[in-house]
Amino acid sequence: MVLSALTDGITRSVEGMTSSVAGFFEPTLRLGVTGLSGAGKTVFITSLVANLLDRGRMTQLTAQMQGRIETVVLQPQPDLTLPRFDFEPHLSALMGDNPRWPASTRAISELRLSFRIRPQGFFAGLTGPSRLHLDIVDYPGEWLLDLSLLDKPYAAWADETLDRLSKRPEAAAFMAEARAADASLPLDEAQAQSLAAAFTTYLHAARKAGWSDLTPGRFLLPGDLAGSPVLTFAPLPKPASSPRNALWREMERRYEGYKARVVKPFFRDHFSRIDRQIVLMDVLGAIHQGPQAVEDLRRTMAEILSTFRPGRNGWLTGLLGGKRVERILFAATKADHLHHHQHPRLTAIAEALLSDAKRRAEFSGAKTMAISMASLRTTVEDTVQRDGAPLDVVRGRLLGSGKQAAMHAGDLPADPARILAPAREGAERWLDAEYGLMAFAPARMTLKPGDGPPHIRLDRAAEFLIGDQL
Repeated sequence: MVLSALTDGITRSVEGMTSSVAGFFEPTLRLGVTGLSGAGKTVFITSLVANLLDRGRMTQLTAQMQGRIETVVLQPQPDLTLPRFDFEPHLSALMGDNPRWPASTRAISELRLSFRIRPQGFFAGLTGPSRLHLDIVDYPGEWLLDLSLLDKPYAAWADETLDRLSKRPEAAAFMAEARAADASLPLDEAQAQSLAAAFTTYLHAARKAGWSDLTPGRFLLPGDLAGSPVLTFAPLPKPASSPRNALWREMERRYEGYKARVVKPFFRDHFSRIDRQIVLMDVLGAIHQGPQAVEDLRRTMAEILSTFRPGRNGWLTGLLGGKRVERILFAATKADHLHHHQHPRLTAIAEALLSDAKRRAEFSGAKTMAISMASLRTTVEDTVQRDGAPLDVVRGRLLGSGKQAAMHAGDLPADPARILAPAREGAERWLDAEYGLMAFAPARMTLKPGDGPPHIRLDRAAEFLIGDQL
């Protein structure tokens, strides 16, 4: 086993050297798209790729405005073991005669864009165009949550999970079964399967209710691991004694197996190779759910971001096979649900929500930025009269009925503390404000030649994430 691990490490180091040497001639950036379920990862990638291919709306992308991007093309992804991101079907869903949201991410996928860039400066006339490859890596947000488990033993994870679940009505059935189980008794496989099934049922209900802390993520998207022992465990209270063959011991063994066989390979093979990262967050959705959902999102994102290795990459870093995340963009999505007057407030709330993680990343040498954005704009802005006073609203096509509707989501506070303080204190509802959201469908649209889909600040996001390399 030691020899195998050593050989595996040497192989990855050689691969790292090879890719780094190749990168001197044709640089490659790996962009990780991160976010919890419902944050809009699939739509972000689809709209980003479409707007990089047809750049008429990318006015904040410096290289485009300087006329230095000669062309951008889709290429086969370099990793032959990964599925290709379904860009064309997703774009057709968004831009068809009856626009609809594409299916959510259910497995890891990759897409490569290659840029042909005209050089600038003193040597512009002496050298030909350069190339940059952008590898966009998409993976389910549910898998991302599991990275926070790597440093947690089973006992700690179980205690924390049971404490949270005891306060949630969605977990009532599972909690009753978990409390009734005597974890000091020998393993009964039927009981273990029943506990795992009840826990999985809770996770699905919690996701539907808007909660963020849904570990282990593969319970929601098991794929070909469905029914395996590595997905047949659940959090249980630790008994006073736990013999070697006890139910609690077996739950602990399977939990550690899940980390070793599922979480660590994902971290090693994909997540740890990321150069740039965008973290998508449905901040508006959490605010709509209430203070406890906001605190749940803050805590979950803090755990996720603690797994990043932020900092600057040098040539030696690449040769040794290690990578650090050089730039992290925090993006509050669905900005098109608000009038643009409120976008700075949404940005401020997102930045405050992740302030601790943001400071740690900057201290390590990574550049960070927070924005509010909409990967695909689904609304138009309007002003209506209410009680004799003007009211800023957005109008869009309702999801489901297809009818046009106007919405005012509520006035976000200028001070983010008015959102974060009640959330940290465990308040059950907002005392002095009401926030509502409607679910909008993609709007029917006709694009001019050379234009990508309409968006809000997608070009600013692209400039921060890749602009320095163009």
